[in-house]
Amino acid sequence: MRPGGNITGFVSFEYSMAGKWLDTLTQIAPQIKRIAGVRDLASPSEMGMLGAIQAVLPAFSMPFTIIGGRDAAEFERAIEIFAREPNGGMIVLPSPNTLVHRRVIMESAARHRLPTIYPYAFFAREGGLTSYGIVPSDNFRRAAGYVDRILKGEKAGELPVQVPTKFEFVINLKTAKALGLAVPDKLLVAADEVIE
Repeated sequence: MRPGGNITGFVSFEYSMAGKWLDTLTQIAPQIKRIAGVRDLASPSEMGMLGAIQAVLPAFSMPFTIIGGRDAAEFERAIEIFAREPNGGMIVLPSPNTLVHRRVIMESAARHRLPTIYPYAFFAREGGLTSYGIVPSDNFRRAAGYVDRILKGEKAGELPVQVPTKFEFVINLKTAKALGLAVPDKLLVAADEVIE
């Protein structure tokens, strides 16, 4: 897509990842019967991602709840309320607040034994169950090439908007074991990184 004008850039998420999140989470934790999307209530940027999740939900036949907060206390409270009913799982959506408050979100998920999939690999490396998402550093690396081209005289509006090309799937087996989950071999083979 060529944006025209004086603008170009890099898309930071691929909405079709929503189906991958749900599929992966239900394979790791087949007992899940309901799902929550954890989002930043102060940010409208996640609406497209929520729409993509809702579009694939009929294939999974489970209710979907949107929960979230603006600060650590709100995230913790929302997760606690969601966890009162059994067989829940969560998808954490990418936003500044879910990143800033990731420790509270991950600790709440662990405390309430909620299988959760996260949008970036560092969540799983820091103790989250699993993650699937773009590799942000790849976008930064590719953006440097655009800066170079623009500084050499190319017009930004003539450079196509770039979509993510590099994705990372990480599974934390230590967390899976703590949750009593047996990760299927096919997911372990597909993972870019398995933390033991």
